[in-house]
Amino acid sequence: MKTAIVIGGGVAGPVTALALHRAGITATVYEAYPSNTDGIGGTLALAPNGVAALRTVDADQAVTAIATPIARTVMAVGRRRIDLPGLAGVPPLQVVHRNELHRVLHDRARAAGVVVEYGKRLVDVRETGDGVTARFADGSTATADVLIGADGIRSTVRTLIDPDAAGPKFTGLLGFEAVARHEVEAEPGTMTFAFGRGGYYLYWPEPGGGTRWGVNLPHERPMSLTEAQAVPAADWLRTLRAAYADDDPGAALLRTSREDELQMVGSLHIMPPVRHWHRRRMVLVGDAAHAPSNSSGQGASLAIESAVQLARCLRDLPGAPSAFATYEHLRRDRVEGIAARAAKVNRTKAPGPVARALMPVLMPLLIRIAMNPEKTLGPEQRYIIDWDAPVTAAPAAR
Repeated sequence: MKTAIVIGGGVAGPVTALALHRAGITATVYEAYPSNTDGIGGTLALAPNGVAALRTVDADQAVTAIATPIARTVMAVGRRRIDLPGLAGVPPLQVVHRNELHRVLHDRARAAGVVVEYGKRLVDVRETGDGVTARFADGSTATADVLIGADGIRSTVRTLIDPDAAGPKFTGLLGFEAVARHEVEAEPGTMTFAFGRGGYYLYWPEPGGGTRWGVNLPHERPMSLTEAQAVPAADWLRTLRAAYADDDPGAALLRTSREDELQMVGSLHIMPPVRHWHRRRMVLVGDAAHAPSNSSGQGASLAIESAVQLARCLRDLPGAPSAFATYEHLRRDRVEGIAARAAKVNRTKAPGPVARALMPVLMPLLIRIAMNPEKTLGPEQRYIIDWDAPVTAAPAAR
């Protein structure tokens, strides 16, 4: 395996290209947007396992330099607050703006000699016995040994692999984010997960002052980012302020946020299990194959892990079918297990009258889960990929 086409320049795309570069495979990234996705998306969390995977491609320090470390987490339901114990010896969570993360990963890829081409929207693929050719909307083409779909939850490559593949499912929540002028009573590096009367929100002190908050607002139907942005920010803020008017500090956070700084993240989705991760010379990586809800705190980290594991398999195994089957064998159980955990958490994010009434019963359960982090979070966050270990073909790939 000598060359690869990587479709998508978000998180998984440049990391895949960097990992392939380290494996001795030349990869070119093709991004549909005309430039980096400036201003699109809010913040995301990188778990310790995601940062460890970034270390494999020498991007961990550049990313943590632009991130806010979160060393303490608190769960709040009404006036009751519970410290969630962390994992001993595990580095803190890193919170970073998606746009800044894209910029750093693109810079790191270019510094390593990876070519990134913008304005290249994939429309079709033609496979032959010895290669694969991608055709783009502008009429141009590219040919390589394999094609990797890192093109997100609405993946074109996923549809080309399986025309009947299911798409993302709406979680019933819209995402919003901003920095409030209100200062909360919390130490720097503390993130609070709050279950208010109007729904779920989270917040943490911003290093530059103020409090950054994110809201998951219950909504009856999904909205594209374009649709959400077409609604005046003042209207959204009125809706949010009404929904969280009885919450402390939710009401103060929303009251002291400016409409021109409101970040509309859009609909929150989760991918159902994808039946086919690969076909002949095409394979999926990152959200195109597995996108747990944001409740997992693992979406970006899992995408980074998969990028590294895919590169190891292409490095060590003869032929795309064997490499792709082994890659899926290494990843599927892990990502689907984390997605299942996140789906359970998601059901608590818009409590409603019945769930609020059950909170006295649910709270002890949440406490028991929180008090056993080694069992619930240990296998997720302590996961480290051994880049130097040779990959052995999965039984089904032999």
